[in-house]
Amino acid sequence: MTSRKTSQTMKPATAAKKLGVYLEATPAEFQEGVVSRDELDELQTSPPEWLRDLRRNGPHPRPVVAAKLGVSISGLARAGLTEPLTTEQINAIKDENPDWLQRERATYAEVKREEAAKKQAAATEKKTGRS
Repeated sequence: MTSRKTSQTMKPATAAKKLGVYLEATPAEFQEGVVSRDELDELQTSPPEWLRDLRRNGPHPRPVVAAKLGVSISGLARAGLTEPLTTEQINAIKDENPDWLQRERATYAEVKREEAAKKQAAATEKKTGRS
């Protein structure tokens, strides 16, 4: 008896997250169906126009907004930014460079430095056999 290989599928929300797009801005047929691993790979390697447009102009989900602004998702929340933003809105915030953005960027940079230092220390301990 041979077993048939079935294609792994995922919910549209999972696929949208992997593609870095805001689900509610995707076409209805994407939101209403399931996405196979092969379809996801195809979307990543040869994105259709709607996907290229969403990635270029938004609206973008919070992780993408945070990355484009150089802050954490928590930093967005502290600033009261809980909704998806377009690239134009993100660029306007960057151009304005408000105090909250400067503070959150500094906080985010410090957290990243601390994480890198911890990672380096752990790698050194592992290499030298100390704990």
